[in-house]
Amino acid sequence: MLTRVYLMRHGEVDNGGEKRYNGHIDVDITPKGVEQMHRLAGLLEAKPVTAVYSSDLIRSVKGARIISERLGLSPAPVRALRERSVGQWEGMTAEEIKQRFPEEYKAWRADLLNYRPPEGECLQDVRNRILPEYRRIVALHPDQEIAMLLHGGVNRVILADVLGLDPLNLFRIDQAFGALNIIDHCDDGMAVVKLLNG
Repeated sequence: MLTRVYLMRHGEVDNGGEKRYNGHIDVDITPKGVEQMHRLAGLLEAKPVTAVYSSDLIRSVKGARIISERLGLSPAPVRALRERSVGQWEGMTAEEIKQRFPEEYKAWRADLLNYRPPEGECLQDVRNRILPEYRRIVALHPDQEIAMLLHGGVNRVILADVLGLDPLNLFRIDQAFGALNIIDHCDDGMAVVKLLNG
């Protein structure tokens, strides 16, 4: 028994070149982002995909709709798979955070795993939210292939866990807009990353 997960990142977003922490802000994808989603749909259309999941944010939902339409499926948005919330820092760049919240920014850089931005989540909170939901969805699809159109931070959390990395090493994993990862989950609990950031 094996479950294959096509784990993807949403397409380029409207403010993608500005390196802003969008978090739970509902930013749309650009025309280039739409093209990236059509590319992913083309890669998956010959695969026996039985389900398509996304977060409930438009940048994820829009891509999941494009892919699902090509595959003849209906996407399933899941709120628990949203990107990390950075609370009051959402929509800001790192430089803006540093200027407006200098002490908080220092505390965050000193403890990336446990520090919570004002009204936001720490990395450990995100892991505790995402990983049980991801495992639940994988368990629903034994011996099937499924697609998940999520976010850069969410994908890194999942990939770091599958690879057995220290959570802080997730920042070493690149996830470009429109990235495709392939993970095979075996019934013995072993998981193998077959493709990374493709």
